[in-house]
Amino acid sequence: MIQPFHLAIPVNDLQKAEEFYGGIMNFSKGRSSDHWIDWNCYGHQLVTHLDKNYDHNPHVNAVDGKQVPVPHFGVVLSMDDWELLSQRLQEKGVEFIIEPYIRFKGETGEQATMFLLDPSGNALEFKAFEDMNQLFAY
Repeated sequence: MIQPFHLAIPVNDLQKAEEFYGGIMNFSKGRSSDHWIDWNCYGHQLVTHLDKNYDHNPHVNAVDGKQVPVPHFGVVLSMDDWELLSQRLQEKGVEFIIEPYIRFKGETGEQATMFLLDPSGNALEFKAFEDMNQLFAY
């Protein structure tokens, strides 16, 4: 069994974070206070902590001809879940940093991926593999 992770990230507006993670991402809300909210991120605990002064502009590195934001975080999903998330985000008019596509097509590590920013500028990546044995293949 894969153990769930815990990740805490800063956000500069808790209301906008709630609209994004609860409304757009469709994560269920857990415990909360005036300064933080727990989210169920595909079975993992994501905590958004308020930092009104947080201003994040990620650096980028070239990967597969795209500019990948660093740092970023996300979850490896099943291909079905990835396709559902991709479709839902596109229907909601989400602006992507890197639009959903298949990276490394026909190569070791072939994967579906997409990148987007939350309202505070935190970069998120969601990916999937047709063959989960490719996750750490090289």
